[in-house]
Amino acid sequence: MTETGATATPATLGGLLRAARLRLATAGIEDAGLDARLIVEHFTGTTRTDAITSPDRELTPSVLAEIEAALARRIAGEPVHRILGFREFYGLKLFLSPETLEPRPDTETLVDLVLPFVHETAEREGICRILDLGTGTGAIPLALLSQVPQATAVGADVAPGALATARRNAEQLGLSDRFETVESDWFSKISGRFHLIVSNPPYIKNTDIGALQREVRGFDPVLALDGGDDGLDAYRVIAAGAAAYLEAGGKVALEIGFDQRTSVTDIFGLAGFELLAAGNDLAGNDRTLFFQRRIKAL
Repeated sequence: MTETGATATPATLGGLLRAARLRLATAGIEDAGLDARLIVEHFTGTTRTDAITSPDRELTPSVLAEIEAALARRIAGEPVHRILGFREFYGLKLFLSPETLEPRPDTETLVDLVLPFVHETAEREGICRILDLGTGTGAIPLALLSQVPQATAVGADVAPGALATARRNAEQLGLSDRFETVESDWFSKISGRFHLIVSNPPYIKNTDIGALQREVRGFDPVLALDGGDDGLDAYRVIAAGAAAYLEAGGKVALEIGFDQRTSVTDIFGLAGFELLAAGNDLAGNDRTLFFQRRIKAL
């Protein structure tokens, strides 16, 4: 790897960081400084403190080659966390795979929305059973299990590779005794009843997928993005089936697209649910909805 206008490959930690940042910035990568730091720290096994206190640390040719390959992948559009193979979510390190979405900070707001209910249910009932539809990495249920020791969860997904990744994450977090996976097309292989059904389903219109950022359209699985012609297919399936799998007083929590609050609320309203709460993402857009079965008048 060389800096623009230079011919020598930086072989020290400080020089490598500067060169990596410049290379990514020149290629038009947003957040070039952060991505360069994440890549260099990961492959060198160093920290930000090391870069400050030991900028002249010598790096081996093999490490330089790994970083060169990682930078080339980033410039080609691959997201930095897919290059690293993991991403942090709700303070948890989660491994990624080609069959999983990359969990994003906006989805943490869904965990925040339902966490008080999970706590309250666990305290009252001694347990809170959670079903996550389209679990991917297992991010949402594992975050909840990490916060509520009495909770248990089932992660359902149609992709075997995603389920393997979710199980790996549960194991490395020490949560596998309270987390199980089921290969299921939505509710098709689900049994039992749950206090909470949660989902971050595919909600992109299929005609809009080609216009997504290249980091998304090229590396997130289409199966986890494509919500059908209007982006609402998954919500219709969940709304139609949820009641049969909910305990009395159970709730449904969903992530939605920024412009889908009214449509999804209407879909669930027709299925007998009422909106309890709605939440925004980190940019202030509509992002989460929390439903319960409508109480019938006596």
